[in-house]
Amino acid sequence: MKNCIVAQSGGPTVAINASLAGVLDEASQNYDNVYGSLNGILGILNDNIINLSDKMKEVSDFVQLLKITPAMYLGSCRYKLPKADIDPDVYEKIFKYFQDHDITGFYYIGGNDSMDTVLQLSKYASAHNIDVTIMGVPKTIDNDLCHTDHTPGFGSAAKYIATAMREIAYDTSIYPLESVTIVEIMGRDAGWLTAAAALATTPYGLGPDMIYLPEVAFDKEAFINDVKNTLSHKHNVLIAISEGIRDADGKYVSASSSTVDSFGHSQLSGAGKTLEYLVSDKLGIKVRSIEINLPQRCAAHIASATDLNESMELGRTAVRKAINGTTGEMAILTRTNNAPYTVVYDSADISQIANEVKSVPRNYINEPGNNVTQEMIDYLSPLIVGESEVEYDHGLPKYLTLEHLYK
Repeated sequence: MKNCIVAQSGGPTVAINASLAGVLDEASQNYDNVYGSLNGILGILNDNIINLSDKMKEVSDFVQLLKITPAMYLGSCRYKLPKADIDPDVYEKIFKYFQDHDITGFYYIGGNDSMDTVLQLSKYASAHNIDVTIMGVPKTIDNDLCHTDHTPGFGSAAKYIATAMREIAYDTSIYPLESVTIVEIMGRDAGWLTAAAALATTPYGLGPDMIYLPEVAFDKEAFINDVKNTLSHKHNVLIAISEGIRDADGKYVSASSSTVDSFGHSQLSGAGKTLEYLVSDKLGIKVRSIEINLPQRCAAHIASATDLNESMELGRTAVRKAINGTTGEMAILTRTNNAPYTVVYDSADISQIANEVKSVPRNYINEPGNNVTQEMIDYLSPLIVGESEVEYDHGLPKYLTLEHLYK
């Protein structure tokens, strides 16, 4: 049986610990010990790990509490693994650690950049005939990983966005005065999360009037005309935009997009504020912008039960695949039906997933590019269904502690 190790990296979500719970639940039945690497791959490089099998013995309902705890129980990192031909010492250190601790399975839970780490480690293991199975488990609220119908964390984030947009719509609709409210939502390259704002729309039309995604070039003049046209028949205009909207030349509308992170991604902020100033200047009416930043990632109090259950099953799937000899792949789910909603679990070659981006299909966006179609609504709707069973203590949600990250 020997041992396995699991790590998490990238941005936090409501469901990434549910995936960890799935890995732990299945791995505990197939390995002698399940270790957790703190702060992603850096925990292995820095010899900073904990024994998750011991945690299961200490806390009787550890797996269930882990499932509903937001963010990353094991901590995270934004470390980009260098190519093996550039820095082989890093790989030698990682695989020596595996050898010294009898590690025969490695599971990495994360998004696109994390899947690149899975790819690089898998290639190194294959090239050096190292018998360690390496599997990716998807995670990202951006929903931009290829070869899977959707990603863990997305459904809960979409539910939060839809709820927030409906509440904002109620708030802004009560005054008989002309006003524009612009809500900026995460999404650098893909507009999946912003599209979830459409779920807030009521049968009588309350909800976002326009939705703009990065997949369609943003035209400021057309935008102002859209606002004017909407104001011609209603007082309050509610607009959802992705932080990554850009013009026909590929230039971000964001007021601040000049800095980049360690992976070369533009650090975006200010698209909503830019459009707020534009509307104020062109139309001279009351306008405000709202940036829904961190809260959309880890709002576990309004998590989607569908999301948590699927996330946990994806973690289990990765372990089952590895136990049967699969390596260098990522656990995926495929939708088999919309009504009733059903999915099946499998895995796909990591080389076809890492460093690729799944954009919103054009037929999911209306022809003018200022809203989504019914196809998008049908795709999104099942993903936000169900509520998580959160226990409360003195009025606040009860989650697992993160004391181990502060020692």
